[in-house]
Amino acid sequence: MSTPQEYIDSNKDTFVEELFELLRIPSVSTDSSKKEAIQQAANFLLDQFNSFDLQKTELFETPGNPIVYAEHCPHPDKPTVLVYGHYDVQPSDPDELWNSPAFEPIIKDGNVYARGASDDKGQAYTHVKAIESYVRTGNPIPVNVKFILEGEEEIGSPNLVPFIEEHKEMLQCDMVLISDTAMFGEDIPSITYGLRGLAYMEVEVVGPNRDLHSGVYGGAVENPLNVLCEMIAKLKNEDGVIQIPGFYDNVVPLTEADRKASAELPFDEEKYKKSLDIDAVHGEKGYTTLERASARPTLDVNGIWGGYTGEGAKTVLPSKANAKISMRLVPDQHPKEIAKLFSSYFNSIAPDTVKVTVTEHHGGHPSVTDLSFYGLKAAAKAFKEVYGKEPLFAREGGSIPIVADFKRVLGVESILMGFGLTSNAIHSPNENFSLKDFHRGIKTSAKFFELLAEN
Repeated sequence: MSTPQEYIDSNKDTFVEELFELLRIPSVSTDSSKKEAIQQAANFLLDQFNSFDLQKTELFETPGNPIVYAEHCPHPDKPTVLVYGHYDVQPSDPDELWNSPAFEPIIKDGNVYARGASDDKGQAYTHVKAIESYVRTGNPIPVNVKFILEGEEEIGSPNLVPFIEEHKEMLQCDMVLISDTAMFGEDIPSITYGLRGLAYMEVEVVGPNRDLHSGVYGGAVENPLNVLCEMIAKLKNEDGVIQIPGFYDNVVPLTEADRKASAELPFDEEKYKKSLDIDAVHGEKGYTTLERASARPTLDVNGIWGGYTGEGAKTVLPSKANAKISMRLVPDQHPKEIAKLFSSYFNSIAPDTVKVTVTEHHGGHPSVTDLSFYGLKAAAKAFKEVYGKEPLFAREGGSIPIVADFKRVLGVESILMGFGLTSNAIHSPNENFSLKDFHRGIKTSAKFFELLAEN
């Protein structure tokens, strides 16, 4: 009887072929025309679980996209791990910036290029294959496992929290395992122990009741685009400090230990700038680039539009202007409270020549995992055995709102075992994922389950 690790090594090519099959499915949750693809991706994963002869597999319908669930819990005296991932992906546009079609995966320089390769199909699939490595070799899965794979993460998971609350007893576990983050660098295994939260807003500034001729009305009627730009400029000062009253009131300051840990990470700022083709970094005064990008709150304009943007000239004074603005949050900022503070301040700085509407979109709470947690220690040991290096522990600037929800509803910590890289271009054209790390990710997951059983 072969070992799970031997099975993983001997089935590398098969696993890649299967991953390609999943990546070819355009399961874009923001696009209502992709409902059939969403269902296809969910069925693909359900078929995988059904082939393993687990104790329970089910496709749960929701008011939105289905949730794939599977469990195998034969050990009353072993920990239970709930594996979370998502099979929906971001839109591929702008498609003209892809070097190859987004949903036709190709291999180049050891990486697979396709939408969803890293976020999150490739990473989530590592755990599916890890479980297979036990089943196919006749070795018992060493711990109790449950899977919950959703299709709405990229639109804020509107139906996931109600599902978790409704099925709280079914989902009881000792920890959640998530692979939707990045390692600190190539061949530098890392465990993320902190995530920022999110408050996402949309604003609209309206002036006259129609677009106007700028030669006839310019100078006499307020231009909403001008006003919007002026208002956005008042959200932060030149030192990068957010000007919303009360914004920082509940922020937990970085401790000396936090700053020391951050400073010890192998971060090369010159290489960082070169990779982005920028001459200088910018951010909140008094903090390092890493601290700004992972452990401090932020405010950024994600999109701005209005007026004429077509080819050539059109001398128009637009009737309205819009922007989307996101704020990344840190402990103990509450997304709803921050959204209210933003709305109040944005309305307060609007001149009486325009009407302002502020809309709150999805948000999420920040989270930090206790570094002494035994599950985190097992994950670190698994990384070391597979990668041959002690993993680093780092906070990450992104948001996975469900982490805080798992803590609130199920009362458990999450282990963020990422195998991607920040250079994987997630949410961007030419998203990619290292096949070496896809393979090592499967081995690390299988080793984690083994070590966790020993604990």
